[in-house]
Amino acid sequence: MKVGVHISIAGSISRSVERARDAGCDTFQIFSRNPRGWAFKDLSEEDAGHFRENLRSTGLSPVFDHMPYLPNLATPREDMYEKSCQTLTEELLRCNTLNIPYLVTHLGHHLGDGLDSGRKRVIQAVNRALGDAPNHVMLLLENTAGEKNGVGSSFEDIRAVWDGIEQPSRVGFCFDTCHAFGAGYELRTPDGIEDTLARLDEMLGFSNIHLIHFNDSRGTLGSGLDRHEHIGLGAIGEDGCSSMLQNEFFRSRPLICETPVDERRDDRGNIAKVRELAGGAAGGE
Repeated sequence: MKVGVHISIAGSISRSVERARDAGCDTFQIFSRNPRGWAFKDLSEEDAGHFRENLRSTGLSPVFDHMPYLPNLATPREDMYEKSCQTLTEELLRCNTLNIPYLVTHLGHHLGDGLDSGRKRVIQAVNRALGDAPNHVMLLLENTAGEKNGVGSSFEDIRAVWDGIEQPSRVGFCFDTCHAFGAGYELRTPDGIEDTLARLDEMLGFSNIHLIHFNDSRGTLGSGLDRHEHIGLGAIGEDGCSSMLQNEFFRSRPLICETPVDERRDDRGNIAKVRELAGGAAGGE
């Protein structure tokens, strides 16, 4: 079983590989640039080369890039939409330069313009970006937490977007446990987990789920809150997290914890907790 966390690129993107190794990761996720701004620097060949070499030497894989926070692929605001589409294309190109096989993105918010209109804009943005970045990087659409005006909180909603993609072989999915729980999918009991996974498989297909964001939740079931918590310390709880980790669906896919770092626990502690609840499995079981 492969477990990791989101890793900082402060100082140099190549240093993220060393940080992931030092944190005890088997796999990891990064932002390839500042996630809180539109401006970014081009990747230097030297830094990209060091990153690729560090990946080869450590054997850490797979690596995931995550889209920055500001882009909104569902927005009706034309200037924001244009910048969001450009960012998506640029991130796909940066992933290719870094030999990162997957880019994770949220579907965005329609800002009151309606779910159907929001989905159409997401479809247009993805089709445009995949066409403008003709490489082998796979885009992973991530489920969201049921927040107001959100696109992608239900599996049916994500499927409706996928059905409009012109290159479906270049699109897969990231399943976020905190988001699913916030959107009303039960993950605290074995029966609830089985029911949720059955719906997920029916709508999107297990073979298309390439990443799990394994997070506990500060919000209650169906709360619509995207508030991540340490593994076992939130509303899903230790029993729920343990039940998920006994299920082959979770054990057979990379798990990335996007959990807090505070006085209670750090990244290494959350990785250790996942392995404890899974029965000590590590290193790509």
